[in-house]
Amino acid sequence: MTASTTRRPGRSPDGEPPAVLPAEPAQAARHKRARTARAGALLEDYVELIDDLLATGGEARATDIARRLGVSHATAINTIGRLKLAGLAHSKPYRGVFLTEAGRALAQTVRARHRLVVDLLVAIGVPQEVAESDAEGIEHHVSEPTLNAFQEFLRSRNRELG
Repeated sequence: MTASTTRRPGRSPDGEPPAVLPAEPAQAARHKRARTARAGALLEDYVELIDDLLATGGEARATDIARRLGVSHATAINTIGRLKLAGLAHSKPYRGVFLTEAGRALAQTVRARHRLVVDLLVAIGVPQEVAESDAEGIEHHVSEPTLNAFQEFLRSRNRELG
């Protein structure tokens, strides 16, 4: 057997390049998915935070969003504009930002993904604070099949622990 039939593409444990590259369409699809996830991650962070601010204080102002995300007020305003164009948010003069039904649904989805990733990381021994921080990036890039596998792993682990 040749290396191409006995070894999966990817880095070897010692960090050496793969013996065989994946097929071009498959590799391109992986990179496209990663780019799409990066682009969507920003909007997802905003809708999740807006939903949290509305739930805890009844108001989500651009100033609060900017401070909590560590961005400038102008950046927050621009991104809120993108949320509006995407149909995820709306605002009222002299009031804050509000989520549309689609925005609330997205916030719930993002929050559930975040919790699942945190729970998995904690289950494998990552400290809670580190898991929360790491989940902020992972939650946007993980696929549905992987999330389902995370969930099944946690279910089976919980059954074993009784």
